[in-house]
Amino acid sequence: MISTELQRLNMVESQIRPSDVIDRRVIAAMRDVERERFVMKDNRSVAYVDEVIPLSNGRVLLPPRTLSKMVQHLELRQDDLVLDVGCGTGYSTAVISHIAQTVVGLESCEKLAAQATAAISDARIDNAVVVVGALPDGHVEEGPYNAILLNGAIYSLDMHLLNQLKDGGRLVAIQIEEGYGRVRQWRRFGSNFDSRQVFDAVAPILPGFELTKKFHFQL
Repeated sequence: MISTELQRLNMVESQIRPSDVIDRRVIAAMRDVERERFVMKDNRSVAYVDEVIPLSNGRVLLPPRTLSKMVQHLELRQDDLVLDVGCGTGYSTAVISHIAQTVVGLESCEKLAAQATAAISDARIDNAVVVVGALPDGHVEEGPYNAILLNGAIYSLDMHLLNQLKDGGRLVAIQIEEGYGRVRQWRRFGSNFDSRQVFDAVAPILPGFELTKKFHFQL
């Protein structure tokens, strides 16, 4: 059987490097974080496949290439404070913790949040914490943030979440537009925001970001 260390290396060389991920810190984080810690026991043998991995409550772990590209577009700095929305079992929080100063993982499912907390603790990561709450609400108590990652798809973005960015802050999410999933980066400039499409990707809709949600702000 191939060791998990070799599987991580193969993941980086065959999935991440060929996908225009050039930030060495992202590559190193994806190589170092033990992805198998953050999947359900029945899926540990496929922890490094290039596809979504089911968690629970309809949630998934994003494919390595999708997550690594999204993290790259957060444009993280060493002293950044980051909010990881929909952190699931904490894998993305762990990856970001290897690059940024502090990470707050936000999860609406208490079961997943507990699993994330345990996995992060087992990995001896001491600059990340997982909190429970509604995903569209963000986590104002620890903000404002230099960067916010949404671990899944949305139809539109609420100003309440954008307003938790610091001036110059970046938010990255998969937005459904005309039936297609497109990763977009939002950036704050004072009281204004702009956005740009960066690449195509698909993922399940995050809880609270369904199409029926009202009072949306969309750029």
